[in-house]
Amino acid sequence: MAKKNEIRNDDVRNETRNETRKELRNEDPLSGQAGAHPVGTGLGAALGGAAAGAVVGTVAGPVGTVIGAVAGAVAGGYGGKAIAESIDPTVETEYWRDNYTSRDYYDRNYGYEAYEPAYRMGWENFDPNARFEDRESDLQKRWESENKSTGLSWENARRATKDAWERTAGQCCTPDGNCSTDDRSRRAK
Repeated sequence: MAKKNEIRNDDVRNETRNETRKELRNEDPLSGQAGAHPVGTGLGAALGGAAAGAVVGTVAGPVGTVIGAVAGAVAGGYGGKAIAESIDPTVETEYWRDNYTSRDYYDRNYGYEAYEPAYRMGWENFDPNARFEDRESDLQKRWESENKSTGLSWENARRATKDAWERTAGQCCTPDGNCSTDDRSRRAK
């Protein structure tokens, strides 16, 4: 009987390890491919595409507005997905894990686990059409409602979030502020 329980415990440990690997790789739940970006796709659809499509469709009347919004959401979703795919969560996690202690806001009372959600919030919510300050109040509300267990106040997390936002901007945008989703060669190491 003890042998059978040992085998079950090994199965549970292996399954837990597999789930952890999937999370670290940010695997797409359907394809299993690393680097799934549902947030970027959704943001692109919601923030840019639907609004633009609705405006263009308004010329054709109410039905045109609806059709334009749907078409715009699809196009915006692809745009958001392209931006999100230019940011590899695995690379970002490794970068911040290796560099967070060198930042001027680093407080040695907090480990990487406290800062990681702030960095993730910065790169996942980056919007090439907005400044960090334009989105800050929304980010603060989310931080305060979702990240109480980290121990970091928004004031401490804000600088890490902005740091990740700016790193993402540097990877997606040229120095003159032109943001392109196609130029992945700009990835900062």
